[in-house]
Amino acid sequence: MKPLSTLVNSVPASVTAAMMQKGRELAAAGKDVINLAGGEPDFDTPKHIQEAAFAAIRKGDTHYPPSFGSSELLEAIVNKLARENSVTATTDQILVTPGAKWAIYAGLAATLNPGDEVMILDPAWVSYAPMVQLNGGVPVHVGLPAAENFRVSEAILRSHVTEKTKLIMACSPNNPTGRVLQQDEIDAIVKIATEFDLYVLSDEIYEHILFDGQVHHSLAAQPGMAERTLIINGFSKAYAMTGWRLGWLAAPKPIAKLARSYQTQSITSAASFTMAAGVAALNGPQECVHEMTAAYARRRTFLLDALDEIPGIESSPIEGAFYLFAKFTHTEKGSLEISQKLLEDGLIASTPGVAFGQAGENHVRFAFATHMTDLEKTVERLAKIVPNL
Repeated sequence: MKPLSTLVNSVPASVTAAMMQKGRELAAAGKDVINLAGGEPDFDTPKHIQEAAFAAIRKGDTHYPPSFGSSELLEAIVNKLARENSVTATTDQILVTPGAKWAIYAGLAATLNPGDEVMILDPAWVSYAPMVQLNGGVPVHVGLPAAENFRVSEAILRSHVTEKTKLIMACSPNNPTGRVLQQDEIDAIVKIATEFDLYVLSDEIYEHILFDGQVHHSLAAQPGMAERTLIINGFSKAYAMTGWRLGWLAAPKPIAKLARSYQTQSITSAASFTMAAGVAALNGPQECVHEMTAAYARRRTFLLDALDEIPGIESSPIEGAFYLFAKFTHTEKGSLEISQKLLEDGLIASTPGVAFGQAGENHVRFAFATHMTDLEKTVERLAKIVPNL
């Protein structure tokens, strides 16, 4: 047999997906496993969003939709950007996608040429680097210092820029660290991007999940950034719509045009009736978002307080998203071995920090988008396991 793709073979499978699957398998085997490996809200999609999809189906909206997104959803996204992010866009700058992950992929496909370098601010979501590789780019891991709570600085960025650098990938609130970019960090990214004529991919999927008065600022709204910023967003996190697979890309017109063309020749479109749900989510009442975020805030406080009582594990304040990026301080074990130990001895499925880049080593990510009862059991099990690591 002739060899299969060397490119795809060079890309590892998603660690988060693998750990989630291990958790599911243990649960299916009757084990009392607590699955904190993935980033999935435990809430049901709000009723008014569900009803919008049901209504669309009953009206016969089950045929091929416009590849780029329905006119109603494109308008809703444009209005949302203006209303919430101070970003001015037109509908031809928007691409509706089957999940925000595909929005990232299509944006990279439209931007990169073979050999282009992409700066990834580590710790970073596990799929960024593989998606860069699959689009012919070269991931450049910019390790942010754990001792400084993974803060971005101009000096760190500048030290990684080369003549091949094309794009910077940023995520705020961050997965996995929970950090929210502060204005001085935003200024550093803007300065480097404008000085070296770089694009910036701004992953804003967690923008509504903020704590302790933190504020999300879109990079595209910063001076000189509208023409060089690709915004990634979607419905999975804020509206508990992970299974709907609905996201979007907002980009400068030349990039949006290419990304739209790419989509027509690949996955065609998102599902028709999910777009009606997306319109209802953006244009409808937002109390559901606030209620879910309030629940995450209570869980966050519980976990941070509980970890203070367990020697050998600690966490920086969580500013946004729904992840606890815990550091294990009294063990020589690496994060992969720690995660395996937690699964074997405590039936806790987590994600090793090294999966998010070398800067995440000695850390483990726990998603707290789950029931409080599971979090209480997690703390009880950690209290028994951590001192013996």
